[in-house]
Amino acid sequence: MSKRAKEDAKRWVEKAAAFYKTSGKRIALAEYTNPNGQFVQDEMYIYVLNARGTMLAHGVNERFVGEDFSELKDADGKSFIREILDMANSEGSGWVTYKWYNPVTKEVWPKTAYFRKVDDLIICSGIYGE
Repeated sequence: MSKRAKEDAKRWVEKAAAFYKTSGKRIALAEYTNPNGQFVQDEMYIYVLNARGTMLAHGVNERFVGEDFSELKDADGKSFIREILDMANSEGSGWVTYKWYNPVTKEVWPKTAYFRKVDDLIICSGIYGE
């Protein structure tokens, strides 16, 4: 995965955080979950967790909203949401790599996500690699 691709994921999260700060929580979560909105582009989208792992917004699958993801594992059995929660709650931001369904290719691919805790939200976005 290129350095540029990782920078794109980080930039996407920073854009989402700025939108949250100017628009407020309710509007921001609605926009993050809008599959035709400004935070979904090809295979890149925003998803948002609370500090306990409940999905608050998801750009490509609104059925995830309200569900507890804290114990979710990837295709290899990695507890990547737990890793995101632990690092976001202790350090505020970071990166995690896991295997996840790519909505464009319809296959499981490696994905590297950047996340940042903003108030009580953990805003995440990732980029798929090979």
